[in-house]
Parts: sequence; C-alpha cells; structure tokens
Amino acid sequence: MSKISENEIVWTSYIFDKETHEKVKYLKKNDREKFEDSFYKDLEFGTGGMRGIMGVGPNRVNKYTFGRNTQAISKILNNLFEKSSVVIGHDCRNNSRELSMIVADIFSANNIKAYIFDSLRPTPLISYAVRKLNCKCGIVLTASHNPPEYNGYKVYWSDGGQIVPPIDKSIITEISDTDYSEINFNSNPRLIELVDNKIEDSFVNDSINTAKIGDSNREKLKIVFTSLHGTSHILIPVILNKAGYSNIFCVDSQMNPDGNFSNVNSSNPEDPTSLNEAIELAKAQDADLVIGTDPDADRFGIAVKNLSGNYELINGNQSMCVMTDYILRKSKIDKNSFIASTVVSSPMMSKIALTNNIKIELSLTGFKWIGKMINDFKDLKFLGGGEESFGYLVGDFVRDKDALTSSLLVSEICSELKANGSNFYERMIDCYIKYGFFKEKLFTIKKEGKKGAQEIKNILSNLKSNPPEKLLDDKTLFIEDYESSIKTNVETGEESIINLPKTKMIIFESQKGFKVAVRPSGTEPKIKYYFSVNCSLNNKSEFLQKNKLLNEKLSQLLIDFTN
Repeated sequence: MSKISENEIVWTSYIFDKETHEKVKYLKKNDREKFEDSFYKDLEFGTGGMRGIMGVGPNRVNKYTFGRNTQAISKILNNLFEKSSVVIGHDCRNNSRELSMIVADIFSANNIKAYIFDSLRPTPLISYAVRKLNCKCGIVLTASHNPPEYNGYKVYWSDGGQIVPPIDKSIITEISDTDYSEINFNSNPRLIELVDNKIEDSFVNDSINTAKIGDSNREKLKIVFTSLHGTSHILIPVILNKAGYSNIFCVDSQMNPDGNFSNVNSSNPEDPTSLNEAIELAKAQDADLVIGTDPDADRFGIAVKNLSGNYELINGNQSMCVMTDYILRKSKIDKNSFIASTVVSSPMMSKIALTNNIKIELSLTGFKWIGKMINDFKDLKFLGGGEESFGYLVGDFVRDKDALTSSLLVSEICSELKANGSNFYERMIDCYIKYGFFKEKLFTIKKEGKKGAQEIKNILSNLKSNPPEKLLDDKTLFIEDYESSIKTNVETGEESIINLPKTKMIIFESQKGFKVAVRPSGTEPKIKYYFSVNCSLNNKSEFLQKNKLLNEKLSQLLIDFTN
C-alpha cells in the first residue's frame, strides 16, 4: 500500500472530524494532483518549526498537524518541568487566530499555562515575552513573508530564542512518535490567560533605551512607513513617536491586517516591488526614509534617496553593514563585546569587525543561530548583528531578528546624517571606501512538490561532483561542504573542519574573495544562490563606475551557475 493510501485511511478514520472526512473525499475527487501532494508525506517539522500550505492532509497546515506539534511539545515540557507555561502569538495570516486558540487549548488540556494576546502581535514581542513572563516555551503562528496560502508554527525556548540543538531534535523525534489520536483538544480555560499590556509597554521602553543612540533633531526627519498588511503597525509608530519622531506618514491602504495582502505586490520587503506604494508616498512628501516590514515584523526593508535623488531599496547586507558601523561608532568597544552575522551574508561584516578590532561570530543561515550566540557567550556583550535576508537585532533584549527596534536605529542614523547634510546612501558609500566595496545578489529558484525536491537534491549533488574551477576569472581557492563539515583548500588539498552544525549547503570562494553559496531553503520549496563580489573604492567619484562593474560580475556569476 502506498503512503498516500495509508494516510488517506488514517485521515478518514474516527480520529478526525466529519468536516475533515468530507474535505479529503472532495479533494481526491476534484483535484488528484493536489490530493497526492497533500498526502504523500508528513509536513516536515524542521529545526526551527513548520511552514506549509494550508489545507487538509498530513502535508498541509491544519488543526491536526499543528495539534500534533503542540501535543508533542506538551509531552516534552511535562517531562522536563514540574510546572511550565507557554506564550502564544500570531500574525495576520488567514486562520491564524483560530489555530492559535486551538494551540492554547491543547497546552491547557495538558496542564500547561498558556498566555495569549487579544489579537495579532509582532514576532519580536513574543520572543521578548517568553523571558518576561518566565515561560519555558513560546509559539508564534506565522509564515513570515510567504504567499497568502501559507501558515507556519515557530517555536521559541526559555531563553527567548528559536529552538536549537538538542531541543529541536527532541521535538522532531517526539512529533514523529506522537499519534494524531493522542491530541488532547479538551481546553482548560482556567489555564489560559491574556497577556498584560505592561509587556508591550516594557518592550517599547527597552527598544528605545537600546536603539535611541543618535544625537539630532528627530522631528525634522520625514519617514514613510508601511506594515504591508502585517503586525508592525501595532508598535513601530508608537516606538518612533515616543523616541521623538513625529513626522511619520503611513501608507493607509496597507496598514490594516490582511492575510490576503490585498494592496501589496509582495509582503516580502526583500522584493523591491513591496515598497512601490510607499515610495510613491515618499516622493509626494519628499521623505528621507521609507520603512516596510514583513507580516510578522521580524524583517524590514528600507528605501532612501540615491546619488541621483531617486529612491532606491537598500538590501539586507547593505543596511546591516551601515547599522553595524553606526553601532560601533556610538559604542564603547572592548574585548568583552562582539557582533554577529552568517556565512552567506556579506563578507563586509568580517572586514568591519577586523578594522574596528572587535570580535565577530559567524553562524549558519537562520537567525536562531545568532540568538543562540547571546546565550553561548554570556560573558560577552552582544552589540548587534544580522543576516542578508533583511533581518537585524540591536542589543540582546530580544533573541530574534527585530524589525521594530531596527526601524528606530535606522531612523537614528538617517536623522543624524540629515543634520550633517548627508543621508543613508552616502554613508553606505563611505563604508565602502573604509571597508572595501562588497556587493551581493540573491537568486532563488522555486521547485515545488516531490519532483522539485529531487531537482534541488540533484543540483547540490552535481556541484559537489563538478565544482567550478573558477569564479569569473578568478581561481576557486576554497570549497566548503557543510554537509560533510569539510573545508578544502583546492591549491594544497588541505582539509579542515567546519565547526558549525551540518547542513545541506556548499560554498565556493576564490582567491579575490568572490563567493558563491548554494543551499535549499529551510522553509520553502526553493533553492537559493548567494553571490558576493568585491573591489576597492578610493573615493565617492568612483562609485558609479565600480558599482556597474560589480553588477556585471554578479550577473555573470548568475549565468554561470544557473544556466
């Protein structure tokens, strides 16, 4: 019997409600391809949680797949702790409120106190609330910037950070060992409690105390802000206003929470089109800064005026480097401080650390590893850090990327620069002159379903078997295979150990420092290519020419690796 048939029998058994039975039958009769994709496997709970398309079946997001996760985590919490509590949040996604209440019901049914919010909230607030409420665990129902048909289940542990080894593996094993029949949906209302508003007030104060480090007339800065139909509208205007920014223009058509993202081209600030409407408003207001966040408000994108006076989207690597440079200029740097980034982010972060004589820690992609560093290096002060995918963390009062506090820090930078007759774009060029001109490009290919998963596997296998001899005109010097944890010097044949957790990723680096990283997405059916090139920049007058040159190099690398 096939896996599809086995799962169909289970999902039409007494364990599942009548509505589920009817949906299974309808899907089988009317959309065979979707039916097979919904039932050919279990939706994977990865090392950070679960994300997938909403619908019926074991390979879809629904009350039973999320319920199974919750029951498994309940068992772990009850085994580890005599008494425990969980805080649960959700974003604007369709069905998120209903699913979050089911999650709360299951925790309470398992004698675990569940804190809930009265409505949607930004993800950084949940990370913060875990520690403030002394919870053992936090759950956020979000699919970040994924398309509207997606939802997800993100898990935080007692330190406020996303789950990491060995807890993640324990949860994955327990989910696998948990039968749908074990899910206890019988809520205990006495163990479900609304989160006090004082938590939000405390978050706002900590955000301002951490990121308000500039020195300028904040009222003069013109800011255009869009929540892209997500959760950031709850706190970003509050934080900015309380910090002294009163000249804020909101994109009204995109401020209401909407799981269908009706008035945006994309809910992902990495997509340049996501800020189109905000930029139009910025033009009308002659704004200095455009800020947009993803639905759960952990990622942010900004646009500022370039040298031609046109608004240009600043990518995650660029904003991260300028923000880090600013923090280091404003902070007292000593041997007990460090910054952080990831191995697929801009090498410029390492150059910034070297130039400023400060420690940098590099992690795998995924902000959970940066959050883990704060816990791992308790004797060191974490100043800031980020990743290429528009995520940044200022200070350590939150343990995940935080678009709320990052938006304030960017405003501080822009305000101070404006007072000195400059802007963010010009500061970025100054950083290139100081640290080297590094430029990156991310290219993503979607590979849906069972066939797509195999294609991604084949791409990685072929790269391992036939590594490129050159990156552009420059010899490949290093090959880093993160699945085997081996870094190879191509010239000498010398091998060294990569002291990071194993993952399906390969990185090639040339003698000039050109880099290409290739990895499957951990949350979506995609394969990702990260390209990085660099050159020197002596002065601002060279910028346009050198920028064009690096863009050409990036385009050629894209052709070389994807054609």
